[in-house]
Amino acid sequence: MSALLTVRDLSRHYAVPGTGGERCILHAVDGVSFSLAAGRTLGIVGESGCGKSTTAKLVLGLTPASGGEVLFDGLPVTATRDGRWRAMRRTMQMVHQDPLAALDRRLTVGEQVMEPLLIHRLARGKAARERALALFEAVGLREDHFARYPHELSGGQRQRVVLARALVLEPKLVVCDEPISALDVSVAAQVINLLHDLQIRFGMAYLFISHDLKVVRQIADEVAVMYLGRIVEQGPPEALFHTPAHPYTQALVSAVPSLGRHTRERIVLAGDPPNPVDRPAGCPFHPRCPRAVSRCRSEAPALRPTPDGRLAACHLVPAADSVSAAA
Repeated sequence: MSALLTVRDLSRHYAVPGTGGERCILHAVDGVSFSLAAGRTLGIVGESGCGKSTTAKLVLGLTPASGGEVLFDGLPVTATRDGRWRAMRRTMQMVHQDPLAALDRRLTVGEQVMEPLLIHRLARGKAARERALALFEAVGLREDHFARYPHELSGGQRQRVVLARALVLEPKLVVCDEPISALDVSVAAQVINLLHDLQIRFGMAYLFISHDLKVVRQIADEVAVMYLGRIVEQGPPEALFHTPAHPYTQALVSAVPSLGRHTRERIVLAGDPPNPVDRPAGCPFHPRCPRAVSRCRSEAPALRPTPDGRLAACHLVPAADSVSAAA
């Protein structure tokens, strides 16, 4: 299956002042690579500050990259706001975390769903209204919602408006950045089911960013776990959550509440994530890893295939090539 989105060695570094006034480099995203096929969903999970949202902005060309490349439909994505960038953005849309902040409180929600059609000169007047109303129906909103303002809708309804606005241009890729974190549990479940139904209906690919592992397990075809700007494990959700390979993934999965009889022993990590300005030598996770050995403190592990087909960046996880050589 050919890739719709290809990310290769993507990085974003910021120059920030240090404690002594000197200039330091903050590694927000540091060498991230992945691919996403049309109609599929890649979930990205990790702690706050691991680089998930920055990766999303780099993918969409909203933030310039410090290194690496992003290819969408075989064409490079840059942050240069020219005609080619605007044409590409028609097929790449974003659903934000806070729907109220993403909407203009001075305009009706119907006007805001029609606005992308006017900007890209795809429809006007009655044609734009009919197209927007069709999206309202697709996301479960009524026609009487069309003339309302954002503050007159519930949180779930506002998120459906944001979805309708993202879909009105018929995108191939939708980046969802924490799209349900501001919603209560029942509404969040409705939005997740809606995203799944819309993907089947319109064939879009999702880049789904969240800290909620249960939600990601439900919606994603592939999951990438980020830590301190890097992907440390990637694979199918069932395998990754059932038998996590990387110690960081094991800690994340152990923290997921379970109502069943068989619960995992909770792995409590010591300390906070290291300062991205002052990254530790070797594996960035080793200061918090309960299984770290001397090699972890001096040598950074590469993201390598494992025998079961996933990817992991850990010296303690056997690589596929080493297992083959031993056999």
